[in-house]
Amino acid sequence: MMTNSLVFGILAHVDAGKTTLSEAILYKTGAIRSLGRVDHKTAFLDNNSVEKDRGITVFSKEARFNLGTKNVVLLDTPGHSDFSSEAERTLGVLDYAVLVISAADGVQGHTLTLWHLLETYGVPVFIFVNKMDQIGTDREEILSNLMEELGGGVVEFQNGKAVNLEDVAVLDEEMLKMYLEEGTVSDELICNAIEKREVFPVSFGSALKMEGIEEFLNTIDKYSENKSYGQEFGARVYKITRDSKGVRQTHLKVTGGSLKNKMVIKYGDFEEKVEQIRLYSGRSFDAVQEVNGGEVCAVTGLSATYAGQALGAEAEFGESRPLMEPALTYSLVLPDGIDYPSAMRKLKQLEEEDPSLNIVWNETLREIHVKVMGSLELEVLQRIIKERFDLDVSFGEGSVIYKETIESPVIGIGHFEPLRHYAEAHILMEPLPRGSGFEFDTIAAEDKLDKNWQRLIMTHLKEKEHLGVLTGSPVCDIKMTIIAGRAHLKHTEGGDFRQATYRAIRQGLMKAQSILLEPFYKFKAVVPNESVGKVLSDMQRLGACCSSPEMKDMNTSVVEGRGPVCGLQDYQKELVAYTRGKGSFYTFFDGYDRCHNEEEVIARMGYDPEGDIDNPPGSIFCSHGSGEYCPWHQVDESAHVDSGYVLSSDGKLEMKTSLRAARVSAGVSASDKELEEIFLRTYGKSKRDEALRRQKISKRSHGIGKPEESPLPQLIKTGNKMQQEYLIVDGYNVIFAWEELKKLAAVNLDSAREELLEILQNYMSYKNIGMVVVFDGYKVSGNPGTKLKYGDLEVVYTKEAETADRFIEKTAFEMGRKHSIKVITSDRPVQMAAMGDGAMRMSAREFYEEVASSSDEIRQRLVRQKKSPNRPFEDIF
Repeated sequence: MMTNSLVFGILAHVDAGKTTLSEAILYKTGAIRSLGRVDHKTAFLDNNSVEKDRGITVFSKEARFNLGTKNVVLLDTPGHSDFSSEAERTLGVLDYAVLVISAADGVQGHTLTLWHLLETYGVPVFIFVNKMDQIGTDREEILSNLMEELGGGVVEFQNGKAVNLEDVAVLDEEMLKMYLEEGTVSDELICNAIEKREVFPVSFGSALKMEGIEEFLNTIDKYSENKSYGQEFGARVYKITRDSKGVRQTHLKVTGGSLKNKMVIKYGDFEEKVEQIRLYSGRSFDAVQEVNGGEVCAVTGLSATYAGQALGAEAEFGESRPLMEPALTYSLVLPDGIDYPSAMRKLKQLEEEDPSLNIVWNETLREIHVKVMGSLELEVLQRIIKERFDLDVSFGEGSVIYKETIESPVIGIGHFEPLRHYAEAHILMEPLPRGSGFEFDTIAAEDKLDKNWQRLIMTHLKEKEHLGVLTGSPVCDIKMTIIAGRAHLKHTEGGDFRQATYRAIRQGLMKAQSILLEPFYKFKAVVPNESVGKVLSDMQRLGACCSSPEMKDMNTSVVEGRGPVCGLQDYQKELVAYTRGKGSFYTFFDGYDRCHNEEEVIARMGYDPEGDIDNPPGSIFCSHGSGEYCPWHQVDESAHVDSGYVLSSDGKLEMKTSLRAARVSAGVSASDKELEEIFLRTYGKSKRDEALRRQKISKRSHGIGKPEESPLPQLIKTGNKMQQEYLIVDGYNVIFAWEELKKLAAVNLDSAREELLEILQNYMSYKNIGMVVVFDGYKVSGNPGTKLKYGDLEVVYTKEAETADRFIEKTAFEMGRKHSIKVITSDRPVQMAAMGDGAMRMSAREFYEEVASSSDEIRQRLVRQKKSPNRPFEDIF
């Protein structure tokens, strides 16, 4: 399907005149009636109050114009390096890019960063050299600078034609052949060369004085090609925003088929309907019923999308992983009297819109931490928080963001076995090349560890930012592979494997040879010749490596190299000072590498991995009826599962040759008898277990009737006290997370509630636990709140102006003093609050798997009952 819609991005180093060029293009094409100016605060695209006051672009925005027969969407992006991640997010949806370069300044440090990003994303580029009206600009000198800094393929075009056709022809074999035979090169071949990033047309002009704009547009029109898209719907998300009324918007490019209003989109565990399709141009938008492939739009109705996500057929190509990462972290200080959980909910909206912020709650320090690119982003963030949420926040002292990785493969083992819980996981961790991120795999036999449990372990591997053991910094560049594990038919719950998995990773890291990593910059210093010696000396002092100085001209030299961010982040000010403004220093992020002062940093941070109670490296084993902590260095010999694998001296995973390993490789599956023996050895005989096994469980309907025998409450032993285990369930969160209930709710919400309560009543009776189910009633006018009994279930409908989230937080805190509490919800802020109150957490999806994998006894009981067509959940037991 061919389309005449094209998406252009416009990028530049700050103050190159990018927004002024955008205004000129929109005015020349008739998209706006009058020219706006940045210095007059009237620019069409810089319409945010922060942007107007500072005179810079902070947020990427859309504008639309017609160019010949083409419908063009122009994405204006930030030029300041502190907002590089905002600019990068647009690159995945661009057909072409316009790179703006100031004639006065030439190629600058951030220009090279953008050029590298465009190369990585494979975006064809048209170059516009702006501010040619300034005195002293020399076209030939600028072209020479572009070719030197950006490489081959940079060719001047005027009014749609190459100034020197031979310069174009020599860049491609097919073009050269045509040029030698016919003395010309076809427009089609030039278009192909631009598309393949072999040719980069350069135009000159002045956006402020409207010089060269029409000629530049002619070049773009002539050498940009319409794109073809498939028939199946696909889209790529590049941005999340909220409109003036707080409505969540997903900005995306349709990469196949069409997107229609009210269309249902499936992604991850979600299936949601598009409520509205919006075509933005500046601040305003037009609502449309349908958009086709190649078009950029914003849609409402999608609640869990994120930047870089691939939807529909686009998922085949995977998600885009950003190259730019913040190198600095700061603590965010809230005003006195502000509730941290409620503040985090608001701040998480900002993280949705800018994922690089990575706003997290540090439980150990009891602080909110945020990641930024630089000090300007921090100032802008402070103002946005004030304007959006009316919070006067401040920031603590910043530091660079360290990471950790491992030097060689290691196997980590985690075991979680307090009374009536059981899970064991064996995870192989292998180092990956720098900047690789994470990879995940499994080689565990399904007859030994069921596929459902393996999927659950995989979820826990991916869901958390795992911390290292040197400084407590996040780990990276590791491949994690599930090699073995074990579950128990009756005692294993979903949350048990979360604990086992986390502990396996920590135990492996304790055994491994860990490495501390720090962020690095590439740099370029342009200084007077007399300052070269000081630059070289300073770079050595700061732990940076330099190339030999090169003469740029008779008076100036260039020094290039790479060094740690911690030393280079403020060096520009120092260099400008001692060169009296004659020198310049450019940096751009270049990933992570080994910390140059590792021992000093580790000592300064003073992290105790065994004292981190939120990330314990040891495991829990059951002995004589109660759970006991096993230190990490004793876990290997205490583990119940022999994975059958061992690491060789060169770090390769090999099968053991022992009799036990032979039995495993032949297909060991822990039999009921074998597991029973393990539990007898650890628990001892339990009369109470026998009583529970013999107990008859009665199903209740609509809260009427009594069980044949009252279920015994499950008690958790803590010291000399006995605590009843309670589950607090976020009712509507569970309904809309469970596929069957979600479908039923779409027909009749009351039926879905009734079905959930029926399921939970059976589950509660079987597990012999207490349970409170909370439903949100805060929007019901005049609702006083209701508490009722459904069998043994306690059911709560919250009162007007009280959300279920708030009630759950309060109840978990109050009940946690006397009971063992587990909160069932997929709402992350509620999970965080529950964790702060000492409660365990389980997502709605994990709870589904726990209920679905409940005992054979209840499964057989429900199968015997007469099935009803209105009870779609009967078959999960």
